Amino acid sequence: MRVQKAVITAASPGQRSLPLQNIVDRDGQPKTALQLILDEAVAAGIREICIVICPGDAPRYRQAACEHSGHLTFVEQDSPRGYGDALLRAAGFVEDEPFLHLVGDHLYISGNELGCAQQLIQLAQAEDCAVSAVQSTREHQLHLFGTVGGVRVAHSPGLYEITKVIEKPTPTFAEQELVVAGLRSSHYLCLFGLHVLTPTVMELLREQLGQAEQTGQNISLSPALNRLAERERYLAAEIEGKRFNIGVKYGLLMSQLALALSGKDRDDILTQLLELVASHREVATS
Repeated sequence: MRVQKAVITAASPGQRSLPLQNIVDRDGQPKTALQLILDEAVAAGIREICIVICPGDAPRYRQAACEHSGHLTFVEQDSPRGYGDALLRAAGFVEDEPFLHLVGDHLYISGNELGCAQQLIQLAQAEDCAVSAVQSTREHQLHLFGTVGGVRVAHSPGLYEITKVIEKPTPTFAEQELVVAGLRSSHYLCLFGLHVLTPTVMELLREQLGQAEQTGQNISLSPALNRLAERERYLAAEIEGKRFNIGVKYGLLMSQLALALSGKDRDDILTQLLELVASHREVATS
């Protein structure tokens, strides 16, 4: 397996502006969130990138991409029919190749010298199968993420054979169906927003599309991933890094703090944070 293409979904009407938000990277350089996502893909060796967008957003996204604009192809989702439908719009771009998939409302911060996407692609190429990045997540956050159940792969720490994928399960359902041996109590493997997927996913999404046209329902990605686990080998990997959802309350703030505290200005930021906390304590006790 050789991964050369990437698809970024950014067509949700309520989140279309998130990749355009400004942020400061680890080196103290101002960038857009989209630039950071594209940095992640390009650093992993990707050169062809498709972004699925709302109609009319291409000029703004191309401008926000800055130096990466030459790598981009845009595909529009002309009606909001769900995450799976957005990804399916890129089927013509993907053709019959495996591809890296990222979401436009997540930032990824690696814990080592390799980026999160690069870690995942290396693993997918070595295992010759689809792999989704996952992160151990507390149960009170399950309503935000797709969650996987699976079994550990022998002699491969942090690697799991996926048996089930459920979108935003309740804690009760997760406790019954998605407990993974070895995780801390009340923790589950939630999707990271970063995948290497095979073309089979597009076939499964097309099948969903046919059913959805009869029922009028939206198309989700998680059911297709669940069926992918039934059809072919599909792994989940805890990679060294964290994902930050910039679409939730304070999500952009927490992303910025994480970048700052992992970058060259860490000591200065820590000093300012301590001063800020101290000043608020003084106000609270006065």
